[in-house]
Amino acid sequence: MQVVSQVAPVSKKMLWAGRIISGLVILFLLFDATIKIIRLPPALEGTARLGFPTSVVLPLGITLLICVVLYMIPRTSVLGAILLTGYLGGAVASNVRVGNPLLGYILFPVYVAVLLWLGLFLRDDRVRALIPLRS
Repeated sequence: MQVVSQVAPVSKKMLWAGRIISGLVILFLLFDATIKIIRLPPALEGTARLGFPTSVVLPLGITLLICVVLYMIPRTSVLGAILLTGYLGGAVASNVRVGNPLLGYILFPVYVAVLLWLGLFLRDDRVRALIPLRS
């Protein structure tokens, strides 16, 4: 039995909006992964402020890079989005644990996750079929 999707095809405007939003998220996360992988002082200091040993910076950067690459590849973009959502959830939990301010620190990874999914929603009809918005 085949399920027929009732999702409208992606318009060019939606596709490009999704690509732009996803591209901005990807650039930000690639920057974050890069500073972790090359162990720049801001990445080391930020990790230490969150109460983690600086030895976890490189594995975090590699994990983030793998997740971003999965998000960038159309066939694995949903898996990448799911993994990045988990990664960003960990960032929220870490900021809550140390008592960082709500708007500037705790919710920032949530904003990134929302943009991540919005970009994917706008450019991928499979995601729109899973998350149908009513008009």
